Amino acid sequence: MKKRILITGAAGFLGSHLCDKFLHEGYEVLGMDNLITGDRRNIEHLFKREDFQFYHHDVTTFVHVPGKLDYILHFASPASPIDYLKIPIQTLKVGSLGTHNLLGLAKEKDARILIASTSEVYGDPQVHPQTEDYFGNVNTIGPRGVYDEAKRFQESITMAYHRYHGLETRIARIFNTYGPRMRLNDGRVIPAFIGQALRGENLTVFGDGSQTRSFCYVDDQVDGIYKLLLSDYSDPVNIGNPHEISIKDFAEEIIKLTGTDQKIVYEPLPQDDPMQRQPDISRAKEILGWEPKVSRSEGMQKTYDYFKGLTKEELHKSEHKDFAKHIRK
Repeated sequence: MKKRILITGAAGFLGSHLCDKFLHEGYEVLGMDNLITGDRRNIEHLFKREDFQFYHHDVTTFVHVPGKLDYILHFASPASPIDYLKIPIQTLKVGSLGTHNLLGLAKEKDARILIASTSEVYGDPQVHPQTEDYFGNVNTIGPRGVYDEAKRFQESITMAYHRYHGLETRIARIFNTYGPRMRLNDGRVIPAFIGQALRGENLTVFGDGSQTRSFCYVDDQVDGIYKLLLSDYSDPVNIGNPHEISIKDFAEEIIKLTGTDQKIVYEPLPQDDPMQRQPDISRAKEILGWEPKVSRSEGMQKTYDYFKGLTKEELHKSEHKDFAKHIRK
């Protein structure tokens, strides 16, 4: 019989790619999403498949799934700055109540559960690159706190279930990931830059652009999550690309990629914006035999080609302008 897996946040960027991956690997996939930030179009191509079911449901309320479950991937959460600034309470609830509900479901079904944590648990790090043993530097009451603390609590309750109930748990600390199906204007640096370039606008860099990020292509990220779920390792594992680049240099790469002649303009740095973000993936290499394979140039070309295919209406829909000055991941 096919293994059955529940994927929450299934209509989101990463969740939809995970649905594709597990269907490709021969699983029966149950996708769950309340569509607050997810997009049904990301999974419409799966609706005719007999091995895929979709539940329109909010995981912060009681979660019931009939039949057996072998695995759960908990990816339900606002993940972009625009989202968790607009819906901070929901962000905290999905990381706390939602995680509690899904851990309870995993216990009931005797299923292994992997939760999607994030590099944001490290805050504005004072250790570089970031290892899983670093406890972080987080402002609990700052604008980012609703997301950062939701994820930190998520890790804590997951480990409590693992230790107290003996539940099989996995924790993926996900670093900046990009690729097709990202929302163009969600406040994250790659879609923001590409959107500005395609609209003929100058590229906005916050601060002096010396802050760094490390970008992992979605296919590599999904492969790392897949391997972590099937591993025997319960402590957190960084899944990301260790190749670091400054935001200013990355903006220049985007201008070259898009063939535009826009300038870079500078705005004040948002509160608690991390100055460095680079994963140490030694643990993933050792435990999972995983490291990213897709170069930034290859991944960015695929991502740019995807965004070029958007309609004019989609291209000019600007969620970004009202929130960009607050936070940029």
